[in-house]
Amino acid sequence: MGPLVHHVFFWLKNPDSLEDKQLLINGIKTLKTIEQVEDIHIGIPASTENRDVVDNSYSVTEMLIFANEADEATYQNHPIHLDFVKNHQHLWDKVLVYDSRSVL
Repeated sequence: MGPLVHHVFFWLKNPDSLEDKQLLINGIKTLKTIEQVEDIHIGIPASTENRDVVDNSYSVTEMLIFANEADEATYQNHPIHLDFVKNHQHLWDKVLVYDSRSVL
């Protein structure tokens, strides 16, 4: 089986605050230093066509790639991840996580 993708969407409490958005992005960047993280993507909603199937209501997204579920579990309890949550959770109002396993 292929890698595990951990895709997280954040809705900021103050979505118009560029400072809060940058604080969150800077915090997410620290996650790439965790050994089990094979790759990381940090993004904001793209200016693509407005369609019923497109949800661009979130503020920031992160997508982390792990080799397997064990590495993702290690990441969840890693001190850097725990510090990220502790130091940044005051910024967000809502978080959704989508974990998927590659079938290729």
